[in-house]
Amino acid sequence: MFKSSYKAKRGRIGLLLISPWVIGFVLLKLLPVLASFVFSLTDFNMLKPQDIGFIGLQNYAALLQDETLWSVLFGTIGLAIITVPLQLVFALLLAALLSSEAIIGRNFYRTLIFLPSIIPGIAVFSVWFGFVDPTSGWLNQLIMEPLGLPPYPGPNSESGRNLLLILLSLWNIGPAFLILSGAMMGVPKELYEAARVDGAGPVYRLINITLPVISPAIFFSLLISLITVFGGSVLLDRSISFSSGFQSPVDWYIAEIMFGKQALGYAAGIAWIMFMLVMGIAIYLFKTADRWVFYPVD
Repeated sequence: MFKSSYKAKRGRIGLLLISPWVIGFVLLKLLPVLASFVFSLTDFNMLKPQDIGFIGLQNYAALLQDETLWSVLFGTIGLAIITVPLQLVFALLLAALLSSEAIIGRNFYRTLIFLPSIIPGIAVFSVWFGFVDPTSGWLNQLIMEPLGLPPYPGPNSESGRNLLLILLSLWNIGPAFLILSGAMMGVPKELYEAARVDGAGPVYRLINITLPVISPAIFFSLLISLITVFGGSVLLDRSISFSSGFQSPVDWYIAEIMFGKQALGYAAGIAWIMFMLVMGIAIYLFKTADRWVFYPVD
């Protein structure tokens, strides 16, 4: 009797402590997400909210014939195919490098790598656009021209914009680096010592010991990187895209439809299509995770 009342009291205290997060999640995330789905079934125009009307699946039918949407969609998928592996590889290499006890000041370097992830997006855009400016930017003046390489065409061209997006994605490897670095710190040292006794080198230990042991962290980092690439549309807000300084082509198109044409219903439909796409990718990853993700056996 006493134990049951004690557990009930602890449960109420726990609910009370998490209630601010639950209230914020419901009011600021769940309800807006559900509202966006309702808007996707209407012809809601932001300049004429009084004329809103229910049109069913007409927005989704129109999406199938939207050539611009297909273009930015394939562009975003192509961007993900390039940036996500790059993010994981760079984060993994930096985490492996800084896991060595021979490096002095490892915590300082870890802080420097993670610091760009918390810099406001407007500051990131200002710095990078100034760096890659085709006329006055340091990229052409200090790197491309002295090396005799073709000048960077600027972010307004398609190739220049894609390169800038790739650079911005590498700028934001802090979260994946932190996750992988923490996972590497948890690898039992006995495994490395046994491998050294058998004559295994650092590359062999990384591939055959470190990667399998930290594969759950790699899997989690992969999901986070995918959400970052599709961040604005998947979360049906633009917090991740702007906070990281990263804006994919589909994010740009949603913003153009919403704020340029004020077609909130159509923009919400695009967001939900992207949400279903990323959910499909995530489900596929979970279905295939047992082939390459290894969990410790109790």
